Amino acid sequence: QVQLVESGGGLVQAGGSLRLSCAASGRTFSSYRMGWFRQAPGKEREFVAGISGSGGSIYYADSVKGRFTISRDNAKNTVYLQMNSLEAEDTAVYYCAARSSIENRYAYWGQGTQVTVSS
Repeated sequence: QVQLVESGGGLVQAGGSLRLSCAASGRTFSSYRMGWFRQAPGKEREFVAGISGSGGSIYYADSVKGRFTISRDNAKNTVYLQMNSLEAEDTAVYYCAARSSIENRYAYWGQGTQVTVSS
């Protein structure tokens, strides 16, 4: 079992930056692939970025590539999402999720943090 708590959301002007954090419980954090997802009003939840347990493999959605950076600190059981050059289209609730090596889906989810970008 993994419990996830996101923080760092807020209101920012277009072109600005925010860093989201996701703190995880448990002693096996490094064995989990971590991901960030987002859901805008009236839209389906979409993948934003993912990172392997070691941090050696990283994936981004095309819409955020070059602007967002995912990273993790396994000593702190935390995964981050640095968001730069924010656009109004990035407005959404952002969720952190965890997936173990034996699962083929993200089974653990945080409660979400709101990011609002004003244009």
